[in-house]
Amino acid sequence: MLQLLFTGGPVIWLLSLFSLLGLTVASYKVWQLFGQLKLNDDAAARAFKLLEEGRKPEALMLINGHQNPSAKALSRCLQLFSNKYLNLPQARDEAYRGARLQAEQLSSHLRMLEVIATLAPLLGLLGTVLGMIEAFRAMETAGEQVNPAILSGGIWQALLTTAAGLIVAIPISVLHSWLERCTERQTQSIQNTIEYAFTLNSQTKSAIHSTAKDASELA
Repeated sequence: MLQLLFTGGPVIWLLSLFSLLGLTVASYKVWQLFGQLKLNDDAAARAFKLLEEGRKPEALMLINGHQNPSAKALSRCLQLFSNKYLNLPQARDEAYRGARLQAEQLSSHLRMLEVIATLAPLLGLLGTVLGMIEAFRAMETAGEQVNPAILSGGIWQALLTTAAGLIVAIPISVLHSWLERCTERQTQSIQNTIEYAFTLNSQTKSAIHSTAKDASELA
């Protein structure tokens, strides 16, 4: 392995750095999304079920301080509904403002993975071109005493950088696509949570208003 690093030259060293950086960022994102933010948690869905049954205190207890983005969005909506200084459009704007901040947190550092996946094969190709130039320069210097081993050895070393670039780019690209898809799905889940929270709030208010109207008519 060390021999390959020294044979490939600076380009291989740079690609190794790209690989280490990409795996570090990908590991951090996996920990952030599934460890810190708990994307697989269904707290929001369970809270909605409690809200539909009219058990709002239990729903609040379930999602209070929860790190799942959808649960945090629902908790924020319930807080906004209780704010008497905000009308419904203002509460909706505040809910979506918080959702945009959450989406930014979810997608943080993904651009770095995209850049690495894009640059790694290009850098490998650059190393190959430079290696080929060096191989043909060595042939020219040898003049009539050209040894085929000089050319084949130079080409082998040059192609090594292309292979290394692809080895780095392919897994990083797969990881980036998967993490990006997880982020997109969670962002959509946050939006659906906000919309359903406002719908459920409107239905609750309508039911209360209808009940109060019926009671006044009976009186």
